[in-house]
Amino acid sequence: MKVGHGTAVLHVPDGTPMGGYIDRPGPSAGVLDPLQVSAVTWFDGERRFALATADVICVNEDLAARTRRAVDADLRQTAAHSPVSAELWLAATHTHAGPETGCVPGGGRTPEPWLKRITEAVRTAVHRAVDAERPARGTLHRGDLHHVGADRSRPDAPPTVPLDVIAVRDAGGLAGVVVVLPVHPTVLPPGNLRVSADLPGAVRRALGARLGSAWVTVATGAAGDISTRNTRRAQNPAELDRLGALVADRCLDLLSAPGTPAWTDGRIACTSARRTLAPYTALAHLTRDTPADDRLPHLARDTPAGDRLARSRLEGARARRVLTGDIEATVQVARIGDLGLAGLPGEPFQAIAGRILSGQTRPAVVLGYVNGYPGYLPTAEDYARAEYEVLVAAVAPGSGELLGEAVRELLEET
Repeated sequence: MKVGHGTAVLHVPDGTPMGGYIDRPGPSAGVLDPLQVSAVTWFDGERRFALATADVICVNEDLAARTRRAVDADLRQTAAHSPVSAELWLAATHTHAGPETGCVPGGGRTPEPWLKRITEAVRTAVHRAVDAERPARGTLHRGDLHHVGADRSRPDAPPTVPLDVIAVRDAGGLAGVVVVLPVHPTVLPPGNLRVSADLPGAVRRALGARLGSAWVTVATGAAGDISTRNTRRAQNPAELDRLGALVADRCLDLLSAPGTPAWTDGRIACTSARRTLAPYTALAHLTRDTPADDRLPHLARDTPAGDRLARSRLEGARARRVLTGDIEATVQVARIGDLGLAGLPGEPFQAIAGRILSGQTRPAVVLGYVNGYPGYLPTAEDYARAEYEVLVAAVAPGSGELLGEAVRELLEET
């Protein structure tokens, strides 16, 4: 198995509308840290799989399709005499300090110029990764990460989330790592106007400094209900550095143990499944014009945490977008040797990922924000709680479980 890695900078001009926060005071003004597209490619001699991660708020289906066509055409052109089957996933890191890319629950259209700019950056990153491919083996390192992320709507939830590190080792030692971090990258506040990759960028910098020449890719896992709200001490660049260092140090701890073999040679297999999701109409009476006390009459504000939750719920009611038609969503599975990569669109709750992984006999990792944006994917039980994620959800209860079960089936079949 050959593995390669490449990156491309995603330039964001001043004055660009930013995504992620409903109360952003204005467009972008300056750059805290540059955004990038990162690509990792695996090649078994017959089939190539590329995982591209972009520092954007979401990836809509039109953007995923356009990048897939562009990269496929590029790879076929470079291998004209021996055509290679290729599969591309495009995942968003979900930074809330990047450009608005049409991120609306239920899916939307990607605005220009980002449809073109992101596609070109993905093409460049994949091309560089393919050029850098070398024989390599992989191991999966999994453990708990403490004091970085937690259930953001439960102030008393334990500050612990799962952390996955895929290590790529070639003849020279550790060549690079793919970190799958299931935490919302929302350290910087709505008032921030400087472009930033937020937490994924901080982890890349911190872990890259510790590993030296090895490359680092950070993908966002099932982070629909997980953020730094109850673990962060501030919302500024210094806090980004602190949290990034915590993740980097934990990655080093995990890498110091042997890990689970993921691939040596083996083969690549990719598959997908399309599911129809019903719209969530139970809260259709909530509108931006409904008085706050009528929308959500029981908002506990007796503690700082309660006040934050109250504001979050009101934001959810304001942002609610009522859909009447069904929503189509696609789940993906890639099998690289023994390692299974599961790609879910939108923002799956952590429990959905837990159910996918439960009982798996081979190593597997769950990524969110892949190739589409149906919005939040809470568990059916979570719809009983009027939290932000449910208030803005576009899909009906049970949708997360439906997609999760589809992924489980694909992992078992692939």
